[in-house]
Amino acid sequence: METPDKSSTAIAFVYRGTLVHSTPKEALQILEDALLGVDSEGKIAFIGEGNESHKLSEIFRFSPSAVTQLDQHEFLMPGMIDTHIHASQYSYVGTALDMPLLQWLNNYTFPVESQFKDLEFANKVYTQVVKRTLRNGTTTACYFATIHTDASLLLGQITNDFGQRALVGKVCMDRNDAVQHYRETSQESQDETNRFIKELLNKKYPLVKPVVTPRFAPSCTEALLAQLGATAKNNNLHIQSHISENLEEIKLVKELFPKSESYSDVYRKCNLLTDKTVMAHGCHLSDKELALFRETGAALSHCPNSNFSLCSGLLNVRNVLNHKVKLGLGTDVAGGYSSSMLDAVRRTLDGSKVLTIQDREHKTLTFEEVFRLATLGGSQALSLDEQTGNFQVGKDFDALRVNVAAPGGPIDLIKYEEPQIRLEKFLNLGDDRNIVEVFVAGRKVVPFREASADRTTTFLTGSDKSD
Repeated sequence: METPDKSSTAIAFVYRGTLVHSTPKEALQILEDALLGVDSEGKIAFIGEGNESHKLSEIFRFSPSAVTQLDQHEFLMPGMIDTHIHASQYSYVGTALDMPLLQWLNNYTFPVESQFKDLEFANKVYTQVVKRTLRNGTTTACYFATIHTDASLLLGQITNDFGQRALVGKVCMDRNDAVQHYRETSQESQDETNRFIKELLNKKYPLVKPVVTPRFAPSCTEALLAQLGATAKNNNLHIQSHISENLEEIKLVKELFPKSESYSDVYRKCNLLTDKTVMAHGCHLSDKELALFRETGAALSHCPNSNFSLCSGLLNVRNVLNHKVKLGLGTDVAGGYSSSMLDAVRRTLDGSKVLTIQDREHKTLTFEEVFRLATLGGSQALSLDEQTGNFQVGKDFDALRVNVAAPGGPIDLIKYEEPQIRLEKFLNLGDDRNIVEVFVAGRKVVPFREASADRTTTFLTGSDKSD
């Protein structure tokens, strides 16, 4: 229990009941009959025992009668962190899963993403994906947008308005022969990336930051990759991209970058592997490449639904963890057909079991380990673990209030279940109906409050300078 000295910040609210979260040493820590207080700045002020209510109320100056009591079927858990999702692909999620990666990009993805020059279309899609992911319990998302700067800025504004913590990336790609009108020149990509970064930072959104986003090596020249590496370093920014998702893709990278010894080496040479980098997939990385990830502090985002749906590969998560590489989970919409991190948890467990079927010596992941990947692991992968990821005094209160017995929900309880069983049932069976409340930095963002109807006025009356 964490009960620091008397706080100088007012307590906004206090919950009493079961808390479940992860620590670096424990995949699952359960605190029963706990008190958790959140201050007016949205940070966790104290964690104590339920029978310490009067003592803590005197220290932190709150009324014991104002404490919210969770019922026996409820618990608080950290918000889930989606380390890789394409917000621009949400319009066709659940469809177009009949091709491998490179053909899928050319036939479905690039034609759809090219439409985001239209800000009304962008507003409709981005509003829906942010609302859907929040309802699904995603408190932090690492988003790919498109090459269109103003639409990408709009995504940043929408995430801010709905209160989601987000890294938002304007996509960079100066190579694309399949859809000629959906690419930039190297200079346009550099200039528009700099404009995107400057304008988004100038908004001073408390929870939304830019992330440098080369789409992936095959769609970028080495000169552009190097420039983006320098931009990230000069602005101390996060980096996101893709790596070793598909065997055909890896072959293409070898052809395009013959002087690099591996896919990872392409990014290393361009200073794109840092302790603020997250690369999606990595299904076919060698042990030598994983050692490079460990050495540089770069992270992987495991997106099992997408890897299965596009027949890309099967990541050995246990091997990644054994190499001590930072790892989080991602939905990878729309290569993945679900925007729910609960689906990412389930598909991660399925993938681990498939590896065990293939090799009985493989150590199957436990649900507790995958729970950590979806929460604390994601914050570590995005280098945000000092702010979020678990319940630690001083961190932001990013949390879900879960009721496994929610009326009309998908879980049937036959008898009283212990907290560990309730969590397991939620991870395996639950959905948004079980998520009663969602908090980001102490602010209740679900159920939704009315959003401003004029949110996008300045965007919808302007022109997109990136085209």
